[in-house]
Amino acid sequence: MKALFLTLSLAASVSLMSFVAPTNNNVNTDTEISAPKASFKIKNDTGSKLSIYTGSGYVTLNNGSSTSVSCNTGKKVYTASKGTKDDFLFKIESSMCGKTVNLSDYM
Repeated sequence: MKALFLTLSLAASVSLMSFVAPTNNNVNTDTEISAPKASFKIKNDTGSKLSIYTGSGYVTLNNGSSTSVSCNTGKKVYTASKGTKDDFLFKIESSMCGKTVNLSDYM
C-alpha cells in the first residue's frame, strides 16, 4: 500500500513538473536608462582630522583623505562633533558636481 501511494505521488509530482505556465506575450520590453546620480568629493586638506556633516550623514576624515558625496544641491555641510552639527561650512551648489572641494577653502 505504501509502495502504491509512493508511486502515485511520484507520478503526480512528475506530471506537475512538466506543466508549463502560459507566457505573457504582452511583456513591456522598453527599458529606461537613468543617468547616474551626480556626486563630488570633499577633501580634508586642513592638516588635521575633521568630522563633518555632509547633508545626509556624518563622516570623519583624516588629513589628506576624501569622501564622495551626492550632489544634492541646496544641502548644507557643517563641521561636526560627537554626531551633532557645529559650524556651517558651505551649501552644495551644482557647480561642485563632478569636482573636488577642498575643506581649507571654507575654514
